[in-house]
Amino acid sequence: MSARVAVISGGAGGLGRALSAALRAEGWHVVLLDLDFSGLADAPDEEAFACDLTDPLQLERACNDILARHPRIDLVIYNAGVTQIGAFSDLTEAAHRKVFEINYFAATAMARHFLEPLRQSHGTHLAISSVAGFSPLYHRTAYAASKHALEGFFKSLRSEEAPHHVRVQIAAPSFVATNIGREAPASGGIARPGSAPDGVDYMTPENAAREILKGLKSSRPMIPVGRVARLAWWINSLSPRLFQRLMERSIANSGQG
Repeated sequence: MSARVAVISGGAGGLGRALSAALRAEGWHVVLLDLDFSGLADAPDEEAFACDLTDPLQLERACNDILARHPRIDLVIYNAGVTQIGAFSDLTEAAHRKVFEINYFAATAMARHFLEPLRQSHGTHLAISSVAGFSPLYHRTAYAASKHALEGFFKSLRSEEAPHHVRVQIAAPSFVATNIGREAPASGGIARPGSAPDGVDYMTPENAAREILKGLKSSRPMIPVGRVARLAWWINSLSPRLFQRLMERSIANSGQG
């Protein structure tokens, strides 16, 4: 019996690498999509396809190449993304749109390419969102909006794909320590995920991947990842107003406000 095949966008980054390693340890064959794989060592049962996910032609070419090699796809993980740090008053329109192009439109375009293959395999769409996908987050207006949009899309897609026996799941990590201190925000406050210095209770990519795959196996529609994410999910579900007050108090105490 051939190995199950998973496709992971943002596969060159910390969480993408950790998800790939965890899946391959369980016998999966993993296909990675990302902009740049320079310096990435070859690994058994893993392939890498370099492309700009925001370029429709490059994405179509890469997805077609993947499907030519692997007609059966069992899992697609939409992990590629960027963060955005800074006040809305300083956010340019170009930066705002770029965050959406990467975090939202690239994921939905990719979902369209793998829609039919996942129907044929009765597979799973797994979107990697964030605590900012279901709650407000200070100095993250564009980022939070893009993750809210991502969750709205995949929650709605869940109902459409259920008759095809396709699962749609969402994982929402809190702060994952992947790039802290490695990169200053670029123009518009855009930076790689995990590079923000103002997070709390950071998780390692390996621990985050372990929790995500545990939720995947148990078919949980929503997977808050980490202690902070679980607490945020509970408080925000109970009282959004209380969550906002607590978030603002935390910001004031940290001196960011």
